[in-house]
Amino acid sequence: MLLLHGLGGDHTVWDYQIPTLAKSYRVLAPDLRGHGRSPLPEGARYTFGEFEGDVGKLLDDRKTGPVHLVGLSGGGLLALRLLVDDPSRVRSLAVFGAMGHMDNHTRAVGQGWADILRDEGPAAYSRRLAMDLFAPDWLEAHMDLAERIAKSQEERNLRGVVQWALSMRDYDLRSRLGKVHTPTLILQGLDDSVVDPSHARLLRQAIPGSEVRLFPNTGHLIPIERPEETGQILLDWFARNSTRGPLPPDGRR
Repeated sequence: MLLLHGLGGDHTVWDYQIPTLAKSYRVLAPDLRGHGRSPLPEGARYTFGEFEGDVGKLLDDRKTGPVHLVGLSGGGLLALRLLVDDPSRVRSLAVFGAMGHMDNHTRAVGQGWADILRDEGPAAYSRRLAMDLFAPDWLEAHMDLAERIAKSQEERNLRGVVQWALSMRDYDLRSRLGKVHTPTLILQGLDDSVVDPSHARLLRQAIPGSEVRLFPNTGHLIPIERPEETGQILLDWFARNSTRGPLPPDGRR
């Protein structure tokens, strides 16, 4: 099982799920280039092609064969790219807060973060991030955790965050998703301020045979806001698809 974090994150976003998942699967949760403990190669531009190459090399080095793939936010966008570019690597897929194309709403959210970082500095940026990433009720009930997560952003090298965000601006897989025949689960928080929840429906319509799970009163970072439920849903989904190959072209079995 391969778990991909999102923009500005690292492998620790999966800390709640890894112990549960590791009881049944070999779990890989890398820090993507320029994130966490992974350095940024000289001359890198944070393109999706670069990230795909890194992930492909990791899977080849570990001799994994097809994996159950999980992606959160930007990691979900990367997971969808991996799937359409090389479906033989993916046994089944689950994406959180993902989309098939970048829309004006999410572009505006990202631009707002960039503006705050430029004009007000990392502390103001991290506070805005927390407000956008979490549902209001959860944020109010978990201020200590949210503040720790926000504080960790102040301590990161944010150049890579900006560069990856720029490479996402033209992201668009709509013309290719209809050819996906890999079992796909779409998970979406209904109080997501970063990715409009309508994208879950659009992905469901675009990917033959895909399924959707909606989380009320939940923001963008479902694995943090709904940790136990997330782990169990993933276990159930991948257990269902451990012995199933890709769907036939009509999306039916």
